[in-house]
Amino acid sequence: MKVPEGPEIRRAADRIERSLAGSVMQDVRLTMPRLRRFRSRLLGARVTGVDTHGKAMLTRFDNGLTLYSHNQLYGRWYITRRDTLPNTGRSLRVALHGRTHSAWLYSATEVEILTDEQLGEHPFLRKLGPDILDSTLQPADIRMRLESQRFQRRTLAALYLDQAFLAGVGNYLRSEILFAARLHPGVRANDLDRRERQRLARATLTVSRRAYVLGGVTVTPKLMQSLKRAGQRYGQYRHWVFARHGEPCRRCTAVVQRRLVAGRAVFVCPACQPPACRS
Repeated sequence: MKVPEGPEIRRAADRIERSLAGSVMQDVRLTMPRLRRFRSRLLGARVTGVDTHGKAMLTRFDNGLTLYSHNQLYGRWYITRRDTLPNTGRSLRVALHGRTHSAWLYSATEVEILTDEQLGEHPFLRKLGPDILDSTLQPADIRMRLESQRFQRRTLAALYLDQAFLAGVGNYLRSEILFAARLHPGVRANDLDRRERQRLARATLTVSRRAYVLGGVTVTPKLMQSLKRAGQRYGQYRHWVFARHGEPCRRCTAVVQRRLVAGRAVFVCPACQPPACRS
């Protein structure tokens, strides 16, 4: 099972917002003992919006409270018609019932209800870098972070899992971004020349935004359609290199390799992403 990354969390937030934004909470269920005292404050409150920062979701209410949730590995949101139970064996954490729809959060371990002041002081949120899906984020912003003293001595493999660098990148996006930028995961940020930093910054935004629009697909739409016509299923056509160990690179046909970095897999094409010999 893969941990949901920024695009998956944002798409879940979109579904909840479409179903509940503007709705008054007619019923609320909070199964975690430390949260139950908030039920009376959420009843009758209106959902004003649902947004994300990296892998954290923020469901906002018009009384100044925000439901903070982080799915980790097992958490999952379901949207149903009002009071229709999802078909799942997971453990319920939160149920939000509007007039026509219900949003159900199951199995998440990090769930809190916070004021605006508490949100600003939240230890996880305070450490996050810019959200990769923030519409205002530009390649120049990412280049500046690559050049900063805080990050420039890190390898790209480590940097692209650090949520303080960019929030929302996880294991599959890391492999796909570095492949798109034609950069080896062992290269350090301060070893990149200006053109490589520019290429990496653009690839970061392009791949992340494509994964959001296409539901986790990181290959180009044209290639996706071609692979689908050839009979490949979603799990087969969605990525360039991630989880394709031993298969041919879609660009050059070299064999994709799987490397372990700090106990986590990164997938590379040895021809498209050769190790750099730099002094």
